[in-house]
Amino acid sequence: MTAELVRGQNHPLSQSRLEIRVSAGTPVVTVAALGDEDGRIHGTEWVAHPGAPTRPGLEVSRQAAADHRLAVDLDALADTVHRVGVLLALPAPADGPGPARFGAVAAPFVAVTGLDGTEAASYTITGLEAETAVIALELYRRQGAWKVRAVGQGYAGGLAELFTDQALPQARQLADSIEEAVTRSLARSVQAPPPRPSDGDRSRRTATATPAHHPDQGTGTAPQGAPGPVPPAYGGGPAGPPGQGGPQPAYPSGAADPSAAATGGPIDYSHPRRQSAAPPPPPTAPPAPPGQPARPVAGDATGWSMEERLYNQVWGMFEDLARTTAAYRSAVDFAESRMDKELEQTLSDPRGRIGGRADAAREAARARQAQLVDRAREALDRDLAQLVAEAEVVEPALPPAYARWDNPVWHAYRVPMEIPMALRLGDLRLPEADGIRIPMLLRLPLERGLWIDSGRTDALDESFTDTHDMRRLALETAVTHAARLLAVYPAGEFTVHVVDPAGSGAGSLLPLTHSGVLAAPPARGAAGVADVLGRLTQRVDLVQMALRGGAADALPPGFDPSQQLLVVNDFPHGFDDRAVNQLRYLADEGPSVGVHLMLVADREESAGYGPLLDPLWRSLLRLTPVADSHLADPWVGHAWTYEPPLVPPGSQVLQQVLTRVAEARRTGRS
Repeated sequence: MTAELVRGQNHPLSQSRLEIRVSAGTPVVTVAALGDEDGRIHGTEWVAHPGAPTRPGLEVSRQAAADHRLAVDLDALADTVHRVGVLLALPAPADGPGPARFGAVAAPFVAVTGLDGTEAASYTITGLEAETAVIALELYRRQGAWKVRAVGQGYAGGLAELFTDQALPQARQLADSIEEAVTRSLARSVQAPPPRPSDGDRSRRTATATPAHHPDQGTGTAPQGAPGPVPPAYGGGPAGPPGQGGPQPAYPSGAADPSAAATGGPIDYSHPRRQSAAPPPPPTAPPAPPGQPARPVAGDATGWSMEERLYNQVWGMFEDLARTTAAYRSAVDFAESRMDKELEQTLSDPRGRIGGRADAAREAARARQAQLVDRAREALDRDLAQLVAEAEVVEPALPPAYARWDNPVWHAYRVPMEIPMALRLGDLRLPEADGIRIPMLLRLPLERGLWIDSGRTDALDESFTDTHDMRRLALETAVTHAARLLAVYPAGEFTVHVVDPAGSGAGSLLPLTHSGVLAAPPARGAAGVADVLGRLTQRVDLVQMALRGGAADALPPGFDPSQQLLVVNDFPHGFDDRAVNQLRYLADEGPSVGVHLMLVADREESAGYGPLLDPLWRSLLRLTPVADSHLADPWVGHAWTYEPPLVPPGSQVLQQVLTRVAEARRTGRS
């Protein structure tokens, strides 16, 4: 259970390796200060800040942002360190006035989490008014054990006053150096999101959700992991976002080790733990020419591994693009409304309609509108140039799970030894930045099924009327997604089943059937559908009963502990009422015990079932086989264009990857 702290309250910490996640309604600077038993900071070397982001056992962000992750390894701290203070401050914007006090923005939210994203304690810092810096939390050692305390002590004089109050002799110099480091950092000048309600904080929703959701799918979440952030949050979010907290385990806790399954031991259905070693120092950006922004570096976000750094950086880019575009659209809307208001005022005065005064007033109003739009476009172009430069260094550095199919990293592909953090499902873009593609990353293991829409989309040209071609494209897209899932899991830890009732997808399924990666040939006819659904439904029941009874080691001998994916083509063809109910059951209950669903279907064709299937559609993440603007981010609600992950024409990469997967499964090695 998460302890929701109030000011002055403390809570014990059971883990030594932690993340401290900060979510604010405006960019803030995060600082971590080390203290002795009396809380005294002995010098500037006891402070981790954007100019010196790493200290033994600590890492903070190099830039000002609305969402942060601080890495803390309590075991790596010196014996003389007994306190770790988490400090937040409002930066001085380089390009104009910003919020002058915390009382003018949404209350910051701070959470202490484990490496798996599970929150130990959280604190919403309320009651701030004129303060520009605040001590948010304090981790402190008491009788050999660590605890966290909610502090919430603010300072109107900023970091200089805060450090002075902590008896640091170099208080003013350190505060100035932090401000200078933030000004020269990689921070992009993008607009912060609108204030979030206290119960809608993206950090509290976790970043495992997908940063985009279909408007028809209920409330949705940020990509399974935005940005989060969720980051994400798509959740979610950065490790959401975006991210749209970090990822929550998809499976019940307390299950045992999966490696023991081969010897008859208990089976673990929990998310594999990430490496818990202290994070390596972040890459260093090469020096930039005077007056130029710092050059981007791949993996400069926070995280305990390069994989997590890249994941967080990608969803940071997603969030930045969302917000800078929102700022541009807002400026254009303001310019239009201002021009309309000026014209209305001019024409409402009869004297303004005489002679050429009306024409002059119209020209002046249009000139002011054009000037405002040009200034907004200049700001957008500046931010887009920085994002393009960042994308150019990030894309080549991505691991296979995050990379496009045309990335050279696939030429050296080997079946991995462990599950990655996330999976690339395609790209996202906005019309104002058509040259930028943001990878759409989905956290693993899957927490919701996928629906590959084989029906018409708004993006299709009117001349595209061949429904057979659309169905073929949809199934080929599903095969591509299934192949990538097989490729990023260790050998034998992911099993794919295919249901193709009418056999209409035989051609599109060739990459899976010829490589030998399927558990069995595609099931056909009503009997085949009933057999596959019956076996997977029974599997879900068995595992749920074992976990609820605390007897995970009591599963039948030879039970396959791997993750299961069911690909269903041409739904609802071949499905009777019983099969439909079983499919809904798998969609609802399957992900928690490692059974996942990928549906290739046209929603309109299922209209004959009435509202029966509505919950099913809403539980799935809708993807399209062609570019389509059907996803929305959780911050400002942009309609993002989703582009599926296509294999380059003539490329053999898919066959080569699946062949290696099949070989690794046969030999039992990676």
